[in-house]
Amino acid sequence: MKKVTLITGGSRSGKSRYAQTIAMRYGGTRIFVATAEPVDEEMRARIRKHQAERAELFTTIEEPYDIGSAIASLPPGTDVAIVDCLTVWLGNLMYRNERCDVTAPPIQRLLGILDDPPCDVILVTNEVGMGIVPDSEMARRYRDLAGHLNQAVAQKADRVAFMVSGIPVMIKGEKD
Repeated sequence: MKKVTLITGGSRSGKSRYAQTIAMRYGGTRIFVATAEPVDEEMRARIRKHQAERAELFTTIEEPYDIGSAIASLPPGTDVAIVDCLTVWLGNLMYRNERCDVTAPPIQRLLGILDDPPCDVILVTNEVGMGIVPDSEMARRYRDLAGHLNQAVAQKADRVAFMVSGIPVMIKGEKD
């Protein structure tokens, strides 16, 4: 049975690093599904930094919109895939379709593939609902949708880790 792990937490809490640490325990094929789009120089610099950190340790698939299909189409023999990150992906979906909700086909495809993934999957997401109430309708919709998406993925996950200052706190399942 393939395992699904969700890693959540605030900005710069160590989520991506922890996901990579887990994935490095796998001796075979490791895939990194990257959701970020290089929309400005700051984001391009972040992407380059993350690519350099992964170097030859992962095969990278760039997929900003349909990560469910990307996971379903992973090469045979893939041992583990990291999806980084769900909240960036959600922003991409909302940018394309302002009225996006959890019934949107890309979200449903992701949730469906998590029922029987082709390999172990580690999903990284941001916890965006613990701060102040956003000041615009769109930002509040994003925060709410991210919360609903995170809940749906956490329900399907075997393990959920909440990152606090670089330390994983297991809130569901066993720590590896």
